[in-house]
Amino acid sequence: QVQLVESGGGLVQAGGSLRLSCAASGRTFSTYAMGWFRQAPGNDREFVAAMSWSGASTYYTDSVKGRFTISRDNTKNTVYLQMISLRPEDTAIYYCAARRSGYGSYTGNTYDYWGHGTQVTVSS
Repeated sequence: QVQLVESGGGLVQAGGSLRLSCAASGRTFSTYAMGWFRQAPGNDREFVAAMSWSGASTYYTDSVKGRFTISRDNTKNTVYLQMISLRPEDTAIYYCAARRSGYGSYTGNTYDYWGHGTQVTVSS
């Protein structure tokens, strides 16, 4: 069992930056692929970014490429999402997720564990 706890969300002006963190419990964190998803009010959950277990492969949705960076520190059981040049349309609850297979996926239902989310609000 893996427990995930997100932090780092908040209110920021357009053009600003935030760094989200996701701390994972358990000894097997380093073998899991990790992903970030988001859900805005009235919208479906959408994929944001993912990273393979080793960090060698990363995946991003087109709308965040060049602005968001996913990274992980397996010694700290933590995955990060650095977000710059934030836009109002980035406003959402951001969730991290873990995938046992070790390889990143764009599809939420292939992830095995989820955090409770952290709110990101970008004002215009």
